[in-house]
Amino acid sequence: MSYNFQETKDTLAHIEEWLRKEYSQISTGRANPILLDSIMIDSYGSKQPVKNVAAIHTEDARTLRIAPWDKSQIKDIERALTDSKLPFSIAVDSDGLRLHIPQLTEESKKSLVKLVKEKLEEARVRIRGERNRVEKDLDQQKKDGTMGEDDVFRTKEALQKLIDTANTTLEEIFNLKEKDIMN
Repeated sequence: MSYNFQETKDTLAHIEEWLRKEYSQISTGRANPILLDSIMIDSYGSKQPVKNVAAIHTEDARTLRIAPWDKSQIKDIERALTDSKLPFSIAVDSDGLRLHIPQLTEESKKSLVKLVKEKLEEARVRIRGERNRVEKDLDQQKKDGTMGEDDVFRTKEALQKLIDTANTTLEEIFNLKEKDIMN
């Protein structure tokens, strides 16, 4: 009998996607509209991401320009950015906002790398949880007699290969982000 790893593969892909998204929202001292993805504003009675109510452009390596489609929302966007506690300098004019992203100091780079490592470890914990879930399922199938001991052993080896590949991918993502921060 062969074990269906599709749910496990989907979960591992979801964890990888989560880590990439988390890393994309960590500033490396360069302007990137993705930095604003987690910032929500009150817009017409509901919470909306900034990207849904404004055009966001990169003006230069450390400056973002936010041009709301409805100019009356400039103050709401400014309030949301201020409340976010992100280290941006905010300049407001009649057409929108300009965000200046400060250059990272050596100390801030080290603290960002520490944060990135924490996110990596969180992803690894989620992967271990998935492995444990599948192993429990396999042990239950062995106990129920629907899968033989040799099949369980081979399936656990295949599972470990999937887990190792996922961990390697996460490590590569981490290494790229660390390199990006330190440069």
